[in-house]
Amino acid sequence: QMLQHLPLLMPQPPTITQQSPKNYIVDPRENIVIRCEAKGKPQPRFSWTRNGTHFDVEKDPKVTMRPGSGTLLIDISGEKAEAYEGVYQCMATNEHGTALSNNMVIRQSRSPLWSKERNEPVLVQEGAPLVLQCRPPAGLPPPVIFWMDNNFQRLRQDERVSQALNGDLYFSNLKVQDTRSDYICYARFPHTQTIQQKQPITVKVLSNSPVGERRPSFVVPTGASSSKMVLRGDVLEMECIAEGLPTPSITWRKEGGDLDSSRTSFKNFHKTLRIVSVTEADAGVYRCTASNHLGSVHHVITVTVRAAPYWVKAPKNLVLSPKETGVITCQATGDPKPDITWLINGILIANPSRKVEGDSLTFTDVQTGSSAVYQCNASNEYGYLLANSFINVLAEPPRILTAPDKVYQVITNTAAFLDCASFGSPVPKITWFKDGQNSALAGDRYEMHENGTLEIRAVLKLNSGRYTCMAMNALGNRENHVYLEVKEPTRILMQPEYKVVQRNRDVVFECKAKHDPTLVTVMTWLKDNEELPEDERLMVGADSLTINDVTEGDEGTYTCIVNTTLDQDSASARLTVVEQPDPPKDLELTDQRERSVQLTWIPGDDHNSPIRKFIIQYEDALHHPGIWKNLTEVPGTKTTAYLKLSPYVSYTFRVLAVNEVGFSKPSTPSRQYITKPAAPDENPSEVQGAGNEHNNLIISWKPLTGFQSNGPGLQYNVSWRQKDVEKDWTSVTVANVSKFVVSGTPTFVPYELMVRALNDFGSAPEPRVVIGYSGEDLPTAAPDGVQVLVQSSTLAEVRWEPIPLRTVRGRLNGYNVYYWKERSLHGHHTKHHKEQRVLTFSGNRTHGKLPGLEPFSRYALNVRVVNGKGEGPASSRQQFETPEGVPGLPVFLEVIKPTLDSLTLEWGPPSERNGILTGYTLKYQTLNGTELGQLKEISLDSNQTTVTLLNLKYSTRYRFSLSANTAKGEGPAATREAVTIVDEGVNRPLACSWTHRTLSMTLSPPHPMPSTTQSLHPTFHKTRPFLPAFGNVSSSVREDGAVVSWEYWGPDKNLYVEYIVENSKEDWKKELVNGSQSYLIKGLKAGMSYRVRVVAKDQSDVTVHSTEELLVTLPAMASRQVDIATQGWFIGLMCAIALLILVLLIVCFIRRNKGGKYPVKEKEDAHADPEIQPMKDDDGTFGEYSDTEDHKPLKGSRTPSNGTVKKDDSDDSLVDYGEGGDVQFNEDGSFIGQYSGRKERDTAEGNESSEAPSPVNAMNSFV
Repeated sequence: QMLQHLPLLMPQPPTITQQSPKNYIVDPRENIVIRCEAKGKPQPRFSWTRNGTHFDVEKDPKVTMRPGSGTLLIDISGEKAEAYEGVYQCMATNEHGTALSNNMVIRQSRSPLWSKERNEPVLVQEGAPLVLQCRPPAGLPPPVIFWMDNNFQRLRQDERVSQALNGDLYFSNLKVQDTRSDYICYARFPHTQTIQQKQPITVKVLSNSPVGERRPSFVVPTGASSSKMVLRGDVLEMECIAEGLPTPSITWRKEGGDLDSSRTSFKNFHKTLRIVSVTEADAGVYRCTASNHLGSVHHVITVTVRAAPYWVKAPKNLVLSPKETGVITCQATGDPKPDITWLINGILIANPSRKVEGDSLTFTDVQTGSSAVYQCNASNEYGYLLANSFINVLAEPPRILTAPDKVYQVITNTAAFLDCASFGSPVPKITWFKDGQNSALAGDRYEMHENGTLEIRAVLKLNSGRYTCMAMNALGNRENHVYLEVKEPTRILMQPEYKVVQRNRDVVFECKAKHDPTLVTVMTWLKDNEELPEDERLMVGADSLTINDVTEGDEGTYTCIVNTTLDQDSASARLTVVEQPDPPKDLELTDQRERSVQLTWIPGDDHNSPIRKFIIQYEDALHHPGIWKNLTEVPGTKTTAYLKLSPYVSYTFRVLAVNEVGFSKPSTPSRQYITKPAAPDENPSEVQGAGNEHNNLIISWKPLTGFQSNGPGLQYNVSWRQKDVEKDWTSVTVANVSKFVVSGTPTFVPYELMVRALNDFGSAPEPRVVIGYSGEDLPTAAPDGVQVLVQSSTLAEVRWEPIPLRTVRGRLNGYNVYYWKERSLHGHHTKHHKEQRVLTFSGNRTHGKLPGLEPFSRYALNVRVVNGKGEGPASSRQQFETPEGVPGLPVFLEVIKPTLDSLTLEWGPPSERNGILTGYTLKYQTLNGTELGQLKEISLDSNQTTVTLLNLKYSTRYRFSLSANTAKGEGPAATREAVTIVDEGVNRPLACSWTHRTLSMTLSPPHPMPSTTQSLHPTFHKTRPFLPAFGNVSSSVREDGAVVSWEYWGPDKNLYVEYIVENSKEDWKKELVNGSQSYLIKGLKAGMSYRVRVVAKDQSDVTVHSTEELLVTLPAMASRQVDIATQGWFIGLMCAIALLILVLLIVCFIRRNKGGKYPVKEKEDAHADPEIQPMKDDDGTFGEYSDTEDHKPLKGSRTPSNGTVKKDDSDDSLVDYGEGGDVQFNEDGSFIGQYSGRKERDTAEGNESSEAPSPVNAMNSFV
């Protein structure tokens, strides 16, 4: 490192820096450039030798030397390049020595022509071997050989036909198709880029006496063994070409060792073994073997490796101070061992101050001014090495070449290298210190390198700081400071994960890292270790990579690299793109038989998702053209299926592949395969026998499909006989139908049935016998012995005796029991006719139960037998009565007529008494939130419908329940809740409508008082009377909504205003209004009517009080128009226009009285104002006014016959907006009506008046 900076600072002998290669082949068409560059101080001078003698460049006008360089430029225009062939050597010299270049052998490239020759046709028998020789002309460098035809297409080569290393074309055995007349050998010369061709060779392969099969034999190389020498570092190529029939295969092995796979390859269809960068270890015995099924043959090649000289340790430049001793070592080896020769400035050494010992040159007691360049030459028979190294004798104090105050940044737990490049003679000694400490750094953690660099292994944060290096020699010392900063490493915390994605989906790779906060990171993504392609589908985020609409081309390995200026971390993940497999191809039918065929195919690309199975489909073009059906499936590992076929089918097959993603498209269909017809293999299925009349039998079946018919002319042989009666079968053959009717059969008797398929080629196998029955008829008998056993007030059991089977006349399906209620046992018949109910009891049952009966009622029933045809006659009617049950719910329960010290309950008897009422049970208790008071129970007479409870607690909620009783027990109870209040109010009854679970109360007129009442006086404290909860409910309408007001005295605090659009079926909207006596409902639509009410709800959100519904109608909003007629500027403008028109009309009137015409139109035309054009009534222009028309009004006026002036439709008048129509106002006085002023339309033209036109009328007509 010090010597690299030396030329910039000190005197230096020459050093060769660039030169042409030792063997330099030049193109004869271009000028020759022989390179020689060197450095030194002072700048070296250059000279040349050619073929060992001085080459005077200045004497040859064709040769020039570049300024400041030793490079030669030889102009060969008009000259032959071969005149400058030879061995050239360059010398670079300054006052400190001379450096030599290698000997450069300059030769001209040559591409000689092919010698003329005539190639006779080659006649050879089929199966024989053949060699077509190329023998190209010798060139420099040697040409590249290849064989082509007349169309410049390379001849196809394989194991049978191949080209040897020398260019000859070898045939292991000939085939008839090898016959051709254009076997042409081409030679391409690289330097001149020229191609020459040999004359075409004609080969005719004869087949009249073909050569038979034989064992292999080698044609290259010949014999059983051969040898080969190769130089170290070169390429070794060995070939073995064999002939034989069948074509032999070639294998290689090295005896006593293995082939190095990193440097070994097989070429030319395994016939050539190629080893690059040969070493001594490649020497040995190699065996190639050619074999076919008739035998094998071997050839042994012994390889010897020699070596041109190569460096073990090349000599280096040496800088010494006066009186020092130094050694230059030149260690080279080769095979054979090279000879070492030393030179000084290009001359053999003969100086006692230098001692030559083999490959070392020792200097002792050197003196100032003894600098020189020494050459070491190592040579043997295969080449030479030449190296220049100089000795520079200097006396210099230390100089530090590393920049001062340099900052080194390293990552924790890595090695830090702090440079201290220095120069001095003698060589300075380097010592390192840290943070101004006096002791030098030492220990296992620190290592001092020869060039002065300090290495700190596995640095930590505590190693940060200032470091000082000091360079010292006998002539002085120098120091330099550098700084070390230790940073945290960069680490990827969330690595991208392996992804398997379907095509056209999106995928996201995440990559999150942590790093030293003082360093800036850059995240880079690679695909297969290369930059991401330019594609808008790939979006790189701060810590992710997103690929949209994934395609197959996106598949690969994606690497996330997080870089800082000091370190990096990376992580990779594989993206696998999957999709449906490609369809199979190349369907082939083999092993074709009458009832089977073998189908083979080649699978398509599975797109990274293994094929799970193949589905084989077929099309029957004869029976169902265009319809594909599944035939069978095979595992995805198979590509062959053995298919069972049916006769008389025109098969076409196709195959679909299935993987995890889905189905492939169908393959291209196979060729058509038609099977021969045959007799049917099967008979129709689903054979049945049943009649639809009492004297017939319908035999039906499911016909065979065309695929099942096995041949043309499909028919059915139908056979039948009465079971256990007839022995002989009755048969009939029918066409391809699905049923046959047998007439004249007995009613419902069993038959044995058979249906056999047959076609033009025979019959199906014997069919199985099926039992069927002829038609049924209605039963003739009714059940006897019908009895009813009442089990409860709602359940009865009916029993009967079965009828004889002979009277069923069909299949017994069961019995129907018809029953109905005749009347209630209360003494009155049912008000409405009760529908008959029927229960069916399947099978041969003799009893059944009748549920759902009404208690205390009389019922009647009958029983009928049922078969497949219908019902038989009814049995005799049986009556039965149900006993009493518990009564139903009272019809209503209401709280009425509250007084100062009582509360009256009124109810209606249950509609379903289910017996004779024996009385009522009333239960009641106080209710405070969720706490219930003591339960009181009162028994009441059955004829009571009211009861009064006195001395109830004031402002207290009560819960009441009332149930009716019969002898059977107590029925369900009706429940109510009511609240006693303190304040006096209007004595209006509180009606309670009820359901089983909820309660709502509204103010309503009282019910008529029942005839029977009872007053009860429990020992309660005296309370206020029970009063209504709401009062003084009213509403008003404002611009911003409707205001509802009320008064409320109840205990419940949850008050709501509810409203809904009139006649709407939507749910009520509600708004909470606790603590107020009025509320403004906003957001109502103008012109709409709403139903409004105020309700009070308990803690369970159940409505307990409600006001009557109010109907509130919001008026429609009038459009806000500006009355222009009331604007001052408009009135002024109209007055000015009226005054101007009045003056004009007066002038016209005076002119008419004086006679003549006033040509308005001509005057207006003279002005030609396009904006002001006179108008007529009809054509848009005014007419001319004449004194001869005194009895007609002015044209354009509108004066009716009665002399009054009417408004035009477009006129606007204050009358129209004022008193002429009805106007509506809100209660606050705001205007909400529509303008409804009355307008009249003119019906008469102005010329109907006999009066003379007046200025006023005319003005009105214009205004």
